[in-house]
Amino acid sequence: MISWNDFIYFALPAVLLWIVGAYMALKGREKTAGGFTIVGLLVFGAFIAMMWCSLERPPLRTMGETRLWYSFFLPLTGLLVYSRWKYKWILSFSTLLAFVFVCINLFNPEIHNKTLMPALQSPWFAPHVIVYMFAYAILGASAVMSVYLLWSKKYHDSHNELAICDNLVYVGVSFMTIGMLMGALWAKEAWGHYWSWDPKETWAAISWFSYLTYLHMRLGFLKKTKASLWLLIISFILLQMCWWGINYLPSAMGSSVHTYNLN
Repeated sequence: MISWNDFIYFALPAVLLWIVGAYMALKGREKTAGGFTIVGLLVFGAFIAMMWCSLERPPLRTMGETRLWYSFFLPLTGLLVYSRWKYKWILSFSTLLAFVFVCINLFNPEIHNKTLMPALQSPWFAPHVIVYMFAYAILGASAVMSVYLLWSKKYHDSHNELAICDNLVYVGVSFMTIGMLMGALWAKEAWGHYWSWDPKETWAAISWFSYLTYLHMRLGFLKKTKASLWLLIISFILLQMCWWGINYLPSAMGSSVHTYNLN
């Protein structure tokens, strides 16, 4: 049976493969870059799959487990963006971010056991979190693109790059919306109601509306490109509050339905 102690034997080869893939992308060798990145994803995905079998539940309960999925989806998102729009640097950024999350899990491991509290035993729980993790990765890529455009000051005449931001947000918000709907079905089954304005749910709504505001600005105020890009960065910060920031809010400690216990 595989355990968390085996993570390093999968994480390091996967990261090395992603680094080689990113280097090949910078050299313009698209097929080789894609090949190394995909093999790295297969290695990392194999660990997630084996942990799923070992734990007899999806590895989605703790922050460490959700970081596994984020580490997986970041290079995948980078590869998709690179394959579609040929930006050579995107694999380097996605690999760097994935490496950060891998290091956090290596140096700050969390306890993983088979116990899954009743609220997390719904069939909607796993797809809800997986879809959200993919949305986070896609929207993270859009935030990186917005930082690049603001830093390079190319947002005035870079219509193609702005279109990339828009397309990433379209995809990310679509998956976020699907994830919220799955979360509502999960909440109905676990707690008897679709929505309760719990701190987690409140921040999910805030981040969702923030991204919708960005999309409306891009459709109705095309010349407000700088403001739109800043809003995209702010939206991603709000998304981090929804993901892990609320864990440090007094309003979420003890009284939140998203604070799980085994009683």
